[in-house]
Amino acid sequence: MAYKYLKIEHDKHIATVIFNRPEKLNTLNVGLMSEIITAVREFNNDEQTRVVIFTGQGKNFSCGVDLTDEELMNGMSSGTKLKRTRFLKQGPLLIREIYEMSQITIAAVNGAALGGGACIAAACDFRVGADTCRIGYPEINLGMNLSWRALPLCVSLLGPSRAKQMVILGKHEKAETLLGWGFIDAVVPEKELLSSAKKMAEEYASKPPLAAQMIKQSVNAISSALNQSIMHMDADQYLLTTETKDFREGVQAFFEKRKPEFTGD
Repeated sequence: MAYKYLKIEHDKHIATVIFNRPEKLNTLNVGLMSEIITAVREFNNDEQTRVVIFTGQGKNFSCGVDLTDEELMNGMSSGTKLKRTRFLKQGPLLIREIYEMSQITIAAVNGAALGGGACIAAACDFRVGADTCRIGYPEINLGMNLSWRALPLCVSLLGPSRAKQMVILGKHEKAETLLGWGFIDAVVPEKELLSSAKKMAEEYASKPPLAAQMIKQSVNAISSALNQSIMHMDADQYLLTTETKDFREGVQAFFEKRKPEFTGD
């Protein structure tokens, strides 16, 4: 399939999926999200590829949802609550598809991985970060909850206390901090990011694929056994938070490049 917003490279048993909107900081519009979902589903029918690396073209991994994408913003904010709830399923579906991929997955995090970009990185099996990378969940600064099934993944990686710190404060955490917390598995010089990710990928690709993939699926099933029972509330929480004055203030402050003033209303 020909992609508009993705580049996919194959090298024996390893594939690299590159988010290709560098002029937009690889932010996630409807088109890019749809293409990632399609690509992941194609990999599930690919017996030759054993490891998939996700990374961003240019300076950033992905800076999250594209707040300038009219199709995305209209879908999230207009129409009946029923229509909006159905539209909001695309984000959680994207993360679930990556999390449940048959192949071993590695996020090679260059630059910033924020919001939805951080969600994608957390959904991968492993994360290699450039020493200049930054990862964060800034949703709270827009008056929003963390959705897209991402909160349990964050808790699994960090534990409850640090997950609360990362999500409630909404800071862009540095590579050294993320490594110490266990959010990323390795930090390497920026110029060596892809070569290091590929070296890791080669090690996993050398193992018998059936056994490796079964182990991955079993570990995921154990660690996420309770996720589905609570994360159906993602969309409900999002619909509630986006109807507040704090949400409108957060978005307006974002575009005006100023600090928001929240009131709890």
